[in-house]
Amino acid sequence: MVEQTIRTTCPYCGVGCGVIIENTAEQGLTVKGDPQHPANFGRLCSKGAALGETFDLSGRLLQPSVDGKLTDWDTALGHVANRFSEIIQQHGPDAVAFYVSGQLLTEDYYVANKLMKGFIGSANIDTNSRLCMSSSVAGHKRAFGTDTVPCCYEDLERAQLIVLTGSNTAWCHPVLYQRIAKAKQDNPDLKVVVIDPRRTETCGIADMHLAIGSGTDNLLFNGLLAYLDRHDERNEAYIQQYTSGIDAALSEAIQQANDVKTVAEACDISLTELEKFYRLFARTERVITVYSQGVNQWSYGTDKVNAIINCHLFTGRIGRPGMGPFSFTGQPNAMGGREVGGLANQVAAHVNFDEQDDVAKVASFWQAPHMAQQAGLKAVDLFNAVAEGKVKAIWVMATNPAVSLPDADKVRSALAQCDFVVVSDCMASTDTMAFAHVKLPAQTWGEKEGTVTNTERRISRQRSFLPVAGNAKPDWWIISEVAKRLGYAEQFQYPNTLSIFTEHARLSGVLNQQKRDFDISGLAEINQTEFDNLAPIHWPVTASAKQGTKRLFSDGQYFTPDKKARFIPIAAIKPAYQLNTKYPFILNSGRIRDQWHTMTRTGQSKRLSSHIVQPFVAMHPDDIQQQNIHINQLVKITSAYGELVLPVLASEQQRPGEVFIPMHWNNQFASKSYVDCLINPAVDPVSGQPEFKH
Repeated sequence: MVEQTIRTTCPYCGVGCGVIIENTAEQGLTVKGDPQHPANFGRLCSKGAALGETFDLSGRLLQPSVDGKLTDWDTALGHVANRFSEIIQQHGPDAVAFYVSGQLLTEDYYVANKLMKGFIGSANIDTNSRLCMSSSVAGHKRAFGTDTVPCCYEDLERAQLIVLTGSNTAWCHPVLYQRIAKAKQDNPDLKVVVIDPRRTETCGIADMHLAIGSGTDNLLFNGLLAYLDRHDERNEAYIQQYTSGIDAALSEAIQQANDVKTVAEACDISLTELEKFYRLFARTERVITVYSQGVNQWSYGTDKVNAIINCHLFTGRIGRPGMGPFSFTGQPNAMGGREVGGLANQVAAHVNFDEQDDVAKVASFWQAPHMAQQAGLKAVDLFNAVAEGKVKAIWVMATNPAVSLPDADKVRSALAQCDFVVVSDCMASTDTMAFAHVKLPAQTWGEKEGTVTNTERRISRQRSFLPVAGNAKPDWWIISEVAKRLGYAEQFQYPNTLSIFTEHARLSGVLNQQKRDFDISGLAEINQTEFDNLAPIHWPVTASAKQGTKRLFSDGQYFTPDKKARFIPIAAIKPAYQLNTKYPFILNSGRIRDQWHTMTRTGQSKRLSSHIVQPFVAMHPDDIQQQNIHINQLVKITSAYGELVLPVLASEQQRPGEVFIPMHWNNQFASKSYVDCLINPAVDPVSGQPEFKH
């Protein structure tokens, strides 16, 4: 007999699947997909299905500690506040920083951002979402005026052509892959094209796979723009009425990529395949272009995003059902972090630092005495500043930068020499926790309450169903208590997550006046019962759109000063790393099917760990033979930044000359197996996103 049923949201990827937790006397807590949730309609991936195997307390951080000694919350929080105060007084507010995470709930994110930008007075708060989605954010802002994802999941079922580029959807967003596969089954006319140097599992439903050379996506889409123009596929009425900048963008595309044969050779694919793809895109009205980390994680990822958007603007295929550029978000609440301003170059509620009148409105709304006036340090620059001694105190929340940042050994060295490191996390032992002077036990999924926003702008509730482990506390509570001890008790007097959520919603309305996309002021007055029962809903949610908004730009109105979308000229750019005799291989890093990030939760499941049991380097069989090595042999892999020792896996999916290493392993699960020690810390100059794919 079911004693209790809780509807909540999965803590893994940006799909935002609904899950049902049932508590029965016979089986205890069980997990199943929520058939009523519009993101997944009951489907779950392997990770979501195994959530029930991750409830135990093994490895949990249960009590605060200072300098290795267990203590109480009051002592730990007082120590954090005192050390931050001392450093701010001696060296100024930019000498301290927060590094936060798409694993936080929106309410946690909001309070952290408010404290750093409005009260400490620095914008040195950045997030691990910088590593996965910031190029998409920057591309959206350049084209649309705001960070707007225009599509919704329903568009996947309504499309006639789905282009999956830089996205191993089958493994990274499995439930969306299942939705696409079902749509293709129901509609045999639906075509799927996969653009990826590797032949991944996503190709299982593909009508065409373009195995382009690493880093050539921008040229491929510039070539598409030139092809569309040459074959009279321009939507002249849309371009004239709703866009600007077409001449410069088209001129650049034609100069680089007007000859399809030249593009095919540069992308290292056959001319026949490329022409077939270009014709298919040109002649299909309802086209969705899905992109993810394979587009974003480059030193010119923002340009890749805009190269895709340019093609949709040119054909007017945006803002209508079944069409548009669609960024698939990596983390469960990367979108929520973007909403509250949890990036160093944003203020709050999609306000930018160059909008000084609105920065002043944020300061007034918060009653903030020390409002930051300029952007802070983005992730890679932030940890460089720690290494240089410019940032003397850093608080890391719900993430593991010692594993996940590029040039990871330098990050570890920076943390080791930093004057004061605070880490709030649910786990006692992570590679980053090893450097903490203060360890703060945070509540985790199943214990905490709040909201997350998925990749289609849909806000969903996370609800508690587990007893709190030890003395763990919600992140928003921890941050608020430090704020109080810094002297800001009045502005951080939050009794619960509802009080934070409604403040966030009110702020979005105060700042909006139809100037930008993000507005959830329609939820600003909800009460506790309404919050407890909040159903998944797309933002914007306003007085005139109380049921939310599925897709944006249906009216052709954008959030630029002239209300027109902007074409962006895409120059010919190459990866920061170029092949040479010392380092003759290209490294691509990414996910595997059954693990998540640095395995903090998924590593507890024997079932998930049985899929792929150890880290590896995947190589094409020809490269294995030419290197005179053997399958499963341990090999040393070196770059200019570090080295690993891993077993070799033969894979026909690899392009010759390119290798793949998964991102998940760390010192908790294998000896020096974190791939990011090899990664070049080169970043996109616009977005600050590192080049993990090359």
